[in-house]
Amino acid sequence: MVAFNLAFTTAPAAETLPQKPNIVLIFADDLGFGDVGCYGATKVKTPNIDKLATEGRRFMDAHAASSVCTPSRYALLTGEYPFRRNVWGPSTANSPLLIDVKQMTIASLLKSQGYATACFGKWHLGFDDHPHPDWNKDLKPGPLELGFDHYFGVPVVSCLPPYVWVEDHRVVGLDPKDPIKYGGNCPTKEYPEKQMIGMSGGQAAHDLYRDDELGTTLTEKSITWMRAHAKQPFFLYFATPHIHHPFTPGARFRGSSQAGIYGDYIQEFDWMVGEVMRTLDELGLRTNTLVIVTSDNGGMLNLGGQAAFKLGHRINGDLLGFKFDAWEGGHRVPFITRWPGKIPADTVSDQLICHVDFLASFAALLGVKQTGPDSVNVLPVWLGESGPDPRTELVVEPNNKANLSLRQGDWFYIPARGGGGFMGKSGHGLGGPAALQFTGEVNSDIVDGHFKTDAPNEQLYNLASDPRETKNVVREHPEIATRMKVRLEQLGKNSPREPQINNFDVKE
Repeated sequence: MVAFNLAFTTAPAAETLPQKPNIVLIFADDLGFGDVGCYGATKVKTPNIDKLATEGRRFMDAHAASSVCTPSRYALLTGEYPFRRNVWGPSTANSPLLIDVKQMTIASLLKSQGYATACFGKWHLGFDDHPHPDWNKDLKPGPLELGFDHYFGVPVVSCLPPYVWVEDHRVVGLDPKDPIKYGGNCPTKEYPEKQMIGMSGGQAAHDLYRDDELGTTLTEKSITWMRAHAKQPFFLYFATPHIHHPFTPGARFRGSSQAGIYGDYIQEFDWMVGEVMRTLDELGLRTNTLVIVTSDNGGMLNLGGQAAFKLGHRINGDLLGFKFDAWEGGHRVPFITRWPGKIPADTVSDQLICHVDFLASFAALLGVKQTGPDSVNVLPVWLGESGPDPRTELVVEPNNKANLSLRQGDWFYIPARGGGGFMGKSGHGLGGPAALQFTGEVNSDIVDGHFKTDAPNEQLYNLASDPRETKNVVREHPEIATRMKVRLEQLGKNSPREPQINNFDVKE
């Protein structure tokens, strides 16, 4: 058994926290800042998430550490900026485990404090300790070696093969006479956005994996596990495949929204949140459970997102940019906390928080002295306690390494042109200046879907006066840009470490 590197000391628990609370972390995939009713959406209905907000605390300046799925998840679990580990683009089926098994995670921290721990849903952080994992054998190390007692879910992402369920260390239902192989194509189903190249075999396992049953299957697994562990403190990490493309809601959710199938998938996600909340109530665990709902990055302007936009749905609200971007739309995300009696109901916070802060905040919750490499204790902010914002600086990692960005107070600095995300002019990879032409968003460096010839090579925005990032003021405040550039260079010293994940881009 792998030993965890638990470098902390235990302190007496706070008198106000005599009993360890259960923790339910629902981590959506690509749910944008404007995708939820309580954040302004009108074309979709999210009553369960909205109810959580009225019963708890809604955050308006919450961020993923990356606008890309895999590095965002790395930061959430480890409390470390992903660029330090050279984790950038999305992992694939041939990616090794990206987290060192000796490294503390939120799961190993909580497990060491007596929690039952489980992960259901999208993993997307690799398996095995060398490239090209063998999908026909034990997929280890994996989630169980990082502190989870149990794992069941989608091993990569729902738009990439091998399109199977993995439970703990093994592919579910795999026939050894029909092994999964690299090369060839996975069985093509009815969703054109799925990329079918690169793997073959494993038909029996594929047959158990039904796209339109992802939501119901994972929800049933999650609530069954909660019921089985209701007598001890538990940590449920429910990392949904919703609302990542392909958009595959169950039949009863199709046509339920006014934002096309993109909106239908959001409404199925809201149902999933509601089922988890209902189960907590049935088990009598409402008052002793901290619930957090958030997303791994901003909404993506893929084909489904474009269709929803044309129907009047604003994926990321009024924010500039989309998934993969350093612009705010890429990483500012919904974030809601609820803990009756501990978190004041129906409150809103404008304080800066980030997913990388989970490790230090969970440690503080349990009276454990622990800080991750980049994790800050923002528990007082979650709880609505008065005081200064503990986080005043944040590094944001987009898809493009050149656009690694820095937030300091109200200032946001990007050391290159554009958002650092997709740059396609149409289709699934629509992004950059062409995306602004599609959406009608305004940025002073861009006109008619192109960068201006005299646009600066750096960007600086004051988010207090210009939250939509309409005006690049780097030429008006060169001293601020220089200071932030130097700070970025300081933060990057002695980074990155291995492994390397190839940068992912789509261009025409």
